[in-house]
Formats: sequence, C-alpha cells, structure tokens
Amino acid sequence: MPVNDQLTALDASFLELEEADDGALMHIGATLVFDPLPGGGTPTIGKVREHLEQRLDLLPRYRQKLGVPRTGGLAWPSWERDQRFEIDAHVRHATLPSPGDEREFLDWISDFYSHRLDRSRPLWEMVLLDGLADGRWALVSKTHHCLVDGVGSVGLVDLLLGATPAPREASAAHAPLSDLVSLGWLPRPPEPVGQVAGAGVAAARAGAHALMHPREALERSRGVIDLLVRDELIAAPRSSLNVPIGATRRIATVHVELQELQKVRSALGGKVNDVVLCAATGALRELLLARGEEPPRQGLRAMVPVNIRRDGDRGELGNKVSSLFVELPVAEPDPLRRYELVRATAQARKAGGQALAAGAVTGLTELAPPVLHAAIARAMSAKRLFNVTITNIPGSPRRLYAFGAPMVDVVPIVPLAAEHAVAIAAVSYAGRVTFGLYADRATMPDLDVLRDGIVTSLLELAALAHATAAAR
Repeated sequence: MPVNDQLTALDASFLELEEADDGALMHIGATLVFDPLPGGGTPTIGKVREHLEQRLDLLPRYRQKLGVPRTGGLAWPSWERDQRFEIDAHVRHATLPSPGDEREFLDWISDFYSHRLDRSRPLWEMVLLDGLADGRWALVSKTHHCLVDGVGSVGLVDLLLGATPAPREASAAHAPLSDLVSLGWLPRPPEPVGQVAGAGVAAARAGAHALMHPREALERSRGVIDLLVRDELIAAPRSSLNVPIGATRRIATVHVELQELQKVRSALGGKVNDVVLCAATGALRELLLARGEEPPRQGLRAMVPVNIRRDGDRGELGNKVSSLFVELPVAEPDPLRRYELVRATAQARKAGGQALAAGAVTGLTELAPPVLHAAIARAMSAKRLFNVTITNIPGSPRRLYAFGAPMVDVVPIVPLAAEHAVAIAAVSYAGRVTFGLYADRATMPDLDVLRDGIVTSLLELAALAHATAAAR
C-alpha cells in the first residue's frame, strides 16, 4: 500500500472526534458567492458536473473513500477507489426560497453544514445554490477534515478558480499547476523515501531532525513543557461556551474592508491577525456580559490554528496545521488595553515556540497505536485545553471567477469539537474580510449578540486607530 493512501494519526483524529460525540461534525467548508453570469443567469448543474468530472482524474482523492468507515484496530484507515462513484451523488442543485435574501441564505447553508458526510462514499459534497437575491448564485462545499485542513483548502482558491472572466479550456490533462482548476484538492505526492515501516521510522526521523536542528529541538522541548503545563495545571476557565452540544448549526457573518483592519494594525502595531483576535475578544466579552456571566479574569483561551505548510507543500492533501493557545482578555473593559494584551500574548506564544510544541505533541501521537489514539485525540480538543477556536485565513487578494462570473464573497466555517458551542473563522478575499460565526443552534440562540459584538469591536478599534494617527 503506498504511504500516501494511509491516513496519518492527525488526519484520523478528526474521524475519532466524530465517533466519540454525536455533536461533533468534523467537516470544513466554504460557501463561494458569485454575481450572475456575463449574459445573466447561473450555470446549469450539468455544466458544473461536467467541469468537475473532466478534472477528477487530476484529483484522485475525490474518487476515493475510506477502506473502513471507523478508526481503531492496529492500523489507520486508508483511501481506496470507490468503484461505484457517481458525480451526481456529490454535486447537487438547490434553489433558495424567494426572496433569497441573507436570512434564507444563511438558514440554508446552516442546514447544509448540520449533516454529516456519508463515510461509505468519498468524503465531500458540493451544491450549486441559485435563487439568491440580485440573481446571484453560490457553490457550497464541505469536505471532511481528515482529507484536508482549512489553510490548505482556502489557500488553493487561486487554483480552484480563474483569475480572469475568460472560460478555461475543458482539456487540462497537461496543464501547469496553476491551471488545475476544480473545486477540489491536488493529490499528496509520495514520500521520497518510499514505504514507511512504522513508528520506529517516524521516531528515527524525529531524532535525526533534532540532531540537525538543535535550536528548533530546544524550542520544541520548551514549548511542549509549556503546553502540557498549560493543559494539566492551568486549565481553560469554565464558560457557558463549553457545554454539551447538538449537531444542528447556525451561521452568522460580518463583513469589513481589509483596509480598515490594516489601518488598525498600522496605527496600533501588530498584525492583521491581532486585529481579528481583538475583535473576537471584544465580541466574546459582550456575549458573556449579555448572559450575566462574569468574564474570567484569566481570559478565555482560544485555539488558533497555525499553518505549518512549506512552499513545497502547496496543494497537498491531509492536515499540516498546528495550534497556538492564546488567552483572550475578555475581562478588560478598555479596548486599547485589550488590543495591547492580545497582541502581547499572541507574540509571546509564537516566540515561545508553542506552535512547534503543539506540532510536536501531535507528532508524538503518531507513535500511539490506533486502538489507543482516540483518547489522545479527545484530549487534544477538550474544553479543558481551550474554550473557542478562532482562525484567520488569507485568501486571494485578486478577484476570482467561475464560468466567467466574478466571485463576490466567501463564507468560511471551522468545525466544532465536542462541548465547544461556537467557532470564528475570518477569511480575506479581494480586499474584503468575512467573519464566519459557526455555532450550535441549541446552545447559542444569542449568536446575533456575538455578531453585533464583532461589529462594535471593529468600530472601537477603527476609532482608536483614527485618534492615534491624528495625534502623530
């Protein structure tokens, strides 16, 4: 069996999290919204299916399913070709009820993301959704997290869509990498050393890497100690955000111009990611206060995914992501002080090698046999370790097109682990940032409070930036 056909321990952990809790849905997704076609209207479902079918040979994972539907035993599941694959079962058509406004749109995609993928088939689905207001239409997709991570999938937008309105030629068998246009991912190249003999080889590789990179090994060691102490001795605070959840989801969005976030970063220092984290912090504070809940003085702890892909990894399947655990100062009422604390904490976590540490801990889980790995996977996503997931994904700065129609918006989602009621994803695209708030419907009936809190926080930061720039 080729090594690239077998799931890694990290990939398999997303299957295990679903198996452990009915409320955990481990698919990721994005909804891409388009203006009408140049001549008006939307593409037909036949055209979309044809477009994908012609390119699936370049994306073989899309025709593959899990060899066994559940994890456990003595080996990780592997991918095998689905002999009964039918494109019609994976690419469907739906129409929004009239008038197709934002409420109907968000309700529809919330329901779409509330259903698990069928493990007896390739783990992806797509819907051509028309009937949106102003003649717009959308491509709504979900893919299981065991197949790809959020950074990898959204980072491939440049490959999935065209940079010009001109339609692409259907024959792309020998197209360059940048012309592999499809709503999917490229296959992972095989390991250069051939077959992997097991955990001993993985351990040997880790040891050799440590000898060749002693400074990185020391940073990893310090970071691992910090991470484990943080988990075992300094648990994330109790919060109404961390309760048993169901499988029905609700989505809300906030839109802001990227230039506004860059103005804050320029005036107050830091990075755009600090602005995103601070906006989320202020919104979470408003949510807790609206619930009559005292914001914890030590702050809520956010799990912030970190891309660890190298340039050569672009287009690979599977998960290449680590984590930072950042305390969000929700007890701080002053927005400027809140921003300074967020910025300092995030910088300290990065400088302390925590992302390397989380990657190292995840790497150690590769050494555990699959039959014991589920407990490790649950521990790595438990409410004891973090309260909320917040991710910021840089998309294409250029306008992109499908079938000649311009893409005007992207709505991202990030999965909810057990006992985590809400997650926040921000994605930048063509000079605009969309915050996608993804929540458990039953335990987050007040999601609008969180949405409005992000708007308020962004306005506060914009005012601070303006005042700071004016004082210079």
